[in-house]
Amino acid sequence: SQKSGDKRPTDKGAGMTAKGVAKYNRRTGGNLKTAVTGKVKPGSKDAGRRKSFCARSKGWSGPRGKAARSRWKC
Repeated sequence: SQKSGDKRPTDKGAGMTAKGVAKYNRRTGGNLKTAVTGKVKPGSKDAGRRKSFCARSKGWSGPRGKAARSRWKC
């Protein structure tokens, strides 16, 4: 939830915080990573993650989806 600091508010770019990702991974044994928000070298692993996220989230039209896509620089 946003109140517990697991999710970022919409005006701050939505998506999960590092704290939220760590909590999720502990609970589920998952391997989520935080958003790729900085500059990346073309062809790098992070560039691939960004490209994949942007392709997957193309249809997100709600305010949280738009904010997250903006934060990922889609």
